[in-house]
Amino acid sequence: MTPVTQDKAARAAAALADALASSTNSDDPAPDPTKQKQKQKQKQKRKQEPDPHDVARQIVLRQLAVAPRSRAQLEQKLAQRDCPADVAAAVLDRMSEVGLVDDEAYALMLVRSQQAGRGLAKGALARELRTNGINDELAQQSLASISEADERARARALVDKKLRAMHGLGIEVQTRRLAGMLARKGYSPSLTYAVIRDAIADAPEYLPD
Repeated sequence: MTPVTQDKAARAAAALADALASSTNSDDPAPDPTKQKQKQKQKQKRKQEPDPHDVARQIVLRQLAVAPRSRAQLEQKLAQRDCPADVAAAVLDRMSEVGLVDDEAYALMLVRSQQAGRGLAKGALARELRTNGINDELAQQSLASISEADERARARALVDKKLRAMHGLGIEVQTRRLAGMLARKGYSPSLTYAVIRDAIADAPEYLPD
């Protein structure tokens, strides 16, 4: 076989291979334009949808920027925003690791602020802690920071302030109103009446001339 003949044979073989390949491909079904569009839309939707973890983090950070929160409060807020439970747990676990979510610190802050600002006793503070999602163990730890002397001194300050506004009323009326005020703030009856008795005895209107 001459070189020319060999070259022609090679070109013929290549042409035959191309023809066979084209024939094979022509048997394949043509792509469905509708399915292709659906796939493209799904891809675009996945690109446009935000990461649920990022969304949850932003919700938590906005909540903490307004005021300190317990983990239970943040879980409730995330659930209200339809955040999946596993995503919420992962985000809050990470926030706890870096110290942004700390139920122990939150409980202590709540006890100190409510005791100093509103004059709440341990009984009322315990209810506040439960309402805000603090478990009993952490609640007891935080309440231990208030001594009996602290509670008595705060109750006396409340009574003295209230008593000044009741000048001229009878002792029975003053006692009843003062006892009601301290009861609403969670003080025990024994402490309540002991403080009221001492405060009335020291009131200028009842001191001997």
